[in-house]
Amino acid sequence: MPREAKISRRTKETEIALSLRLEGEGASKVSTTVPFFDHMLTLFSRHGRFDLDVSAKGDTEVDFHHLVEDAGICLGEAFRKCLGTMAGIVRYGFASVPMIESLANVSVDVSARPHLVFLCPLKSEKVGAFDVELVEEFLRAFSQSSGTCIHVNVPYGSNAHHTIEAVFKALGRAMADAVRIDPRVKGVPSTKGVLG
Repeated sequence: MPREAKISRRTKETEIALSLRLEGEGASKVSTTVPFFDHMLTLFSRHGRFDLDVSAKGDTEVDFHHLVEDAGICLGEAFRKCLGTMAGIVRYGFASVPMIESLANVSVDVSARPHLVFLCPLKSEKVGAFDVELVEEFLRAFSQSSGTCIHVNVPYGSNAHHTIEAVFKALGRAMADAVRIDPRVKGVPSTKGVLG
């Protein structure tokens, strides 16, 4: 059975509908009204080989914060729903992705113990109209709602667009590794017998 989920979230600030299929081909349809963010979610889908549909709108006349954060919440909830008891998953994933002059290293532990370490110096405040500080906000929301421990380490990169792109690609690849089913794993991958 394919692992898939649909999530909807409606608040006074945002309205989001999202569907995710883990055993996908990297197909995506993303429309958040924030073009750079659309681009990043599309890269995440493609390089993680997840099928992802996102339709989102919100109070972007204020700024993009609520929309980006709530999209992270919804994507995390979708992963959590897809994984169920997390039986049989590999649990850990890592990817190192270069993008021109930038390098992003992302490690994840899908363990129901959320945490974010974000070591990613970004030399500009915006990419187009997108505030680069929202990358960390998205990742924190995704970490919390998916129950994933995420470590992002960017040792170098001078172009903010390239750096953020490498982070999203690496996150996709790391998550794909971590949620993969390994037939050798009996139950959950923990000596405690439980994740969390």
